Amino acid sequence: MKLLVRHQTTYRYAAAAGRVAMRLKLMPIDTASQKVLEWRVSVNGEPIEAFRPNSFGEMEAVWIRHDRLDDASIVAEGLAETVDTSGVMGNVSCGVPPAFFLRETPLTRASEAIRAMALSLPDADGPLARLHALSAAVSDAVAYRSGVTSSATTAAEAFALGAGVCQDHAQIFIAAARILGIPARYVTGYLLAEGGVALHETHAWVEALVPDLGWVGFDPSNRVCVTERYLRLASGLDANAAAPIRGSVTAAGEMWIDADVRIAQAEEGVEERQLQRQQQQSLQTAIPQG
Repeated sequence: MKLLVRHQTTYRYAAAAGRVAMRLKLMPIDTASQKVLEWRVSVNGEPIEAFRPNSFGEMEAVWIRHDRLDDASIVAEGLAETVDTSGVMGNVSCGVPPAFFLRETPLTRASEAIRAMALSLPDADGPLARLHALSAAVSDAVAYRSGVTSSATTAAEAFALGAGVCQDHAQIFIAAARILGIPARYVTGYLLAEGGVALHETHAWVEALVPDLGWVGFDPSNRVCVTERYLRLASGLDANAAAPIRGSVTAAGEMWIDADVRIAQAEEGVEERQLQRQQQQSLQTAIPQG
């Protein structure tokens, strides 16, 4: 499957920013399940070409402005070809040992309730079956409901609430997997939803390390392993570490952020026309951030 993506994030400042620094994880890499055919990232129309591999083998860049800035528009767009590997990524090249992904963070610290859920899972059929059971258990325990959690919500808080979104599902899964001694990492990327449902935001899922298989992608929010409808961007210990854009700004007053993702299945020979259509559709209204 060929996927066309256009991801635009716009920051607007009530008072002009004096300094802006952003870490960008917006350049996907080739994996067992995806091949990047064409991709570009720009900020305010200027191409960002200084992407370098990080310790995870993924690409990132830093963009800094020291002069007056009223707004910053970051656009990542391109075309990638994906295949269904039943979620199996294999033993991808990574500069850190698997044990690194057993490390707890404030967002993924397991509560006693998460620990109890993890330890109650059957293990007779091996680690892969146990991870499938974990994914189902997270989905059963935490209903998908937008607007009840935030980017600062921890795995323990979302589990106690019993509701959340893909970020919460992923971080609860990670917390439980680490209790079981299974390295797990948070993944951000894009999902082409089925049934004509349009998702205008990035998606999150999990990769866990399975003996003899390597890293395997699980999406508790959709109760599946990763398929050809997923396009992987970046990974990390938690949502903060894997965020496509993180940064700091020196500015007074309010800041508005608007993010919009357009993803479609490309048809042979019409990729460029489809991408232009996506660009024309990407009209946004800024959302105030408190």
